[in-house]
Amino acid sequence: MSIQIGAFFPTNDMPADRVAIRDWAQAAEAIGFDFVVVSDHVLGADWSALPDFDESLVKANGSYDVDDSFHEIFVTMAYIAAVTERVGLASGILILPQRQTALVAKQAAQLDIVSGGRLRLGIGVGFSPIEYEGLGQDMRVRGRRQAEQCELMNQLWTNRKVTFDGEFDRVHHAGIKPLPIQQPIPIWFGGGAEPVLRRAAKYGQGWIPLQPQFRPDKLEGPLERLHSYLKAEGREPSTFGLDGWVVSSIGGPDEWQTEAERWASVGATHLTFYTSNLGIGGVEQQIEAMNQFYDAVR
Repeated sequence: MSIQIGAFFPTNDMPADRVAIRDWAQAAEAIGFDFVVVSDHVLGADWSALPDFDESLVKANGSYDVDDSFHEIFVTMAYIAAVTERVGLASGILILPQRQTALVAKQAAQLDIVSGGRLRLGIGVGFSPIEYEGLGQDMRVRGRRQAEQCELMNQLWTNRKVTFDGEFDRVHHAGIKPLPIQQPIPIWFGGGAEPVLRRAAKYGQGWIPLQPQFRPDKLEGPLERLHSYLKAEGREPSTFGLDGWVVSSIGGPDEWQTEAERWASVGATHLTFYTSNLGIGGVEQQIEAMNQFYDAVR
């Protein structure tokens, strides 16, 4: 099975300029990438004003703050869908529990329609209490809520009307017409905590290990456990996706090729080139790096 190759939308390096976003997206498609990945944060925090927050969590999750640029995930993917024809769209990752479930289901369904069925919904639970508070959600229950959200979204994507009584969401005799092209939209789980692996095995179609915590040489144990959870759910591990990220800062084309081969050796089905906030430069430099990466790994 061939590996699909993707490009990470460099949100931190992308100006507030629709032409720049268009040029990057069309270049990714013209180069030959199979999909593009768009990331998600709604609120950036001024961590210096929050001395009680665990600084290690910030560093482990990319050190994003109030000065980092995050283009809104659904609007950005919809715009990319409008200026491209073929390239797939993946959220990498949508922080699902800080959002309203039915609204996400509606937005994802519409994005799947306007893109012609090109959406892959990558989801996570996030790390920032500032975002959860600002969006009116309880961060302490995010894992349980994410599991329930997957159940409800899958019902909304595949049924004319739904009645659902959960711990967090209630829908009575209602639906989200029009339904998406993909029924259901594929959900992929981002992150590496053990509960994430269990939820991925139960509800997901793939796993996004995320950097920098997971590189291919660190995946033997997590993959073994994921496969055991899949088998316990009666699912075949060989049909489950794995999206490995190659971070541009590990070197140049030779190093990228070596890392891609390592991902292939552990069974990656997808490979994402990550360049955001890593010193590549502006849009022209990002496109040149994408060209170099594609030539190195295709």
